[in-house]
Amino acid sequence: MQNARPAPSARPARRTTRGSATAETAVALPALVVVLAVCVWALSGVALRLRCAEAARAAARSAARGDTPAAAAAAARRTAGSTAAVTVRAEGSLVHVTVAATLAPRVPLLGRALPRVAVTGTATAAVEPAPYATAPDLAATAAAPGSP
Repeated sequence: MQNARPAPSARPARRTTRGSATAETAVALPALVVVLAVCVWALSGVALRLRCAEAARAAARSAARGDTPAAAAAAARRTAGSTAAVTVRAEGSLVHVTVAATLAPRVPLLGRALPRVAVTGTATAAVEPAPYATAPDLAATAAAPGSP
């Protein structure tokens, strides 16, 4: 009597794929988290660059209006952050401002793998001419009786 089972070579080989989706996810998920952390770090660098440029513009406007370099630097630090380095210099009728800041990764494990990046923003403004009368002079003139 012959066995009704087909020969082993005639039967298609069956491989089970049970659990492979879980294993693939376990491998891909950490890689996805690392890629996401690097993308967030890169976007933080772009945002810091924009803040430095805006801070330099604000400081240049402040210095061009006649504020002291310390007041212009304070205006820049309000925008770029208290750790930003601000340089204000005047050359003739122009004021040049440079704001520099450093981006350090804030992710604990990737903090050692990602480098610190120095970001700068610069701006130049023309010094505005001094007004004919300062604000306190105008207030005193307006308060004087009989003034035209």
